[in-house]
Amino acid sequence: MFCFQCEQTAKGQGCTIMGVCGKDSNVAALQDLLIYVMKGLSKVALEAGKAGISTADVDKFSCEAIFSTLTNVNFDASRFTKLINEAINHRENMKNALKAKGITKNFGDAANYQIPSNMEDMVKDGEKHGVKDDPSINPDIKSLMETVVYGIKGIAAYADHALILGKSDKKVYDFIYEAFAATLDTHLTLEDWIKIALKTGEINLLAMELLDAGNTETYGHPVPTTVPLGHKKGKAILVSGHDLKDLDLILKQTEGKGINVYTHGEMLPCHGYPNLKKYPHFYGHYGTAWQNQAKEFAQFPGSIIMTTNCIQKPLENYKANIYTTGLVGWPGITHIADKDFTPAINRAIEMPGFAEDEDKGTVMVGFARNTVMSVADKVIEGVKAGKIRHFFLVAGCDGAKPGRNYYTEFVEKVPNDCIVLTLACGKFRFFDKQLGDIGGIPRLLDIGQCNDAYSAIQIAVALSKAFNVGVNELPLSLILSWYEQKAVSILLTLLYLGIKNIHLGPSLPAFLTPNVLNFLVENYNIKPIGTVDADLKEILG
Repeated sequence: MFCFQCEQTAKGQGCTIMGVCGKDSNVAALQDLLIYVMKGLSKVALEAGKAGISTADVDKFSCEAIFSTLTNVNFDASRFTKLINEAINHRENMKNALKAKGITKNFGDAANYQIPSNMEDMVKDGEKHGVKDDPSINPDIKSLMETVVYGIKGIAAYADHALILGKSDKKVYDFIYEAFAATLDTHLTLEDWIKIALKTGEINLLAMELLDAGNTETYGHPVPTTVPLGHKKGKAILVSGHDLKDLDLILKQTEGKGINVYTHGEMLPCHGYPNLKKYPHFYGHYGTAWQNQAKEFAQFPGSIIMTTNCIQKPLENYKANIYTTGLVGWPGITHIADKDFTPAINRAIEMPGFAEDEDKGTVMVGFARNTVMSVADKVIEGVKAGKIRHFFLVAGCDGAKPGRNYYTEFVEKVPNDCIVLTLACGKFRFFDKQLGDIGGIPRLLDIGQCNDAYSAIQIAVALSKAFNVGVNELPLSLILSWYEQKAVSILLTLLYLGIKNIHLGPSLPAFLTPNVLNFLVENYNIKPIGTVDADLKEILG
């Protein structure tokens, strides 16, 4: 196997025996084969769309299939074989629909691939279609191509979340097909791939906008909310991942059952949504970021439901308590496909729950764009009066790899006349820090999940308009940490918007060649994080 799509890839170069994430070589090969088949499907889907053939079912499936290959989503080989079969069925159905219209074309090897009858041969086929399948490709082109593929994985995740809430745009799906089909075109130049990469950022912005609309129209705009970090005596269910609708269903299905529902990881910001916080048994937040779940889940005295990506290999001491749903999968773990969470609810009732109340303090959430912009006049006044010197967006993914303590130290050393905005699970390095306020505005503002990056962008755009300057001229610095492919798509969106001077860490992507990295440095002044003191001195002078 060879995989270098995440920040924690082995030796900073690539996983070749087993993924650091926990996926084995069989799953890695099947993921590569699924992506290969999806590239072929994309060529057929583009032609079907031109011929006026509906691809609605294919659009939905494509996002689910591509999202399944994102880091820490699905580790179940049997489910990948089903996805590959389903992809081929969709592809052949579209071919037949084209033939019915008198359209016959040879779409190439990827679109003609036929699945073998057993998993062993599928794995062998997958090993032929990985990242290094064509070493003759110019390495810089290959670097940008893989960057686009990973960006598309991020787009697929956002588009899938949005579609679950009834929001979609054909432009998103069509671009996924165009970009995947482009990876099969050997005539494209380096300049072509730069354009495709920036287009990926543009389409990701649209996908995030759709998801934002789905979340806020369904559950209301987040409002400042105090979230307990302790627990109440009684039965308990823990919900991790990102999916708001799954959480809503769990809250509805546990009403009146004497079970308190807690969030974990990226679900923390859900406490700020009016139509979720209305449930009296939606109590507080348990634990921190995804990479700490083995320790935290083992100590949780109730059942645990994983709704999207972030799952790690479950340990034996809590295997019977954890459930997956949606696209998440782990071999041997009970999967709830029909959204009837009764098995997890019954397990929570069987378990002891918390023996007594415990107070571990609180944190504040709910500072999405509507909340922040409602006090825009105070923000602007604070800046003009010299009370607010600078804004730092310290955001992104958390992870187990050394180097992430930088973000804790950075927030601790940010001067008292500066405000820190944060989002995604990287916040767990400092989310419980008491930084005080500036004129009633908290110095630490939690914007939300990684899925809420759109909100942060809108805050920056609104401030730039208020000050009548470009975003790059604002007293705002981006200090970002990355781990998986949604972070790649967000970075491409920032580049599409022309945002410069981003500090990125804890290490740079292994899939970026020196030439591509130099391009980013020269055109966008992207730089790796250094020491906190040196970086703050450079930014603040």
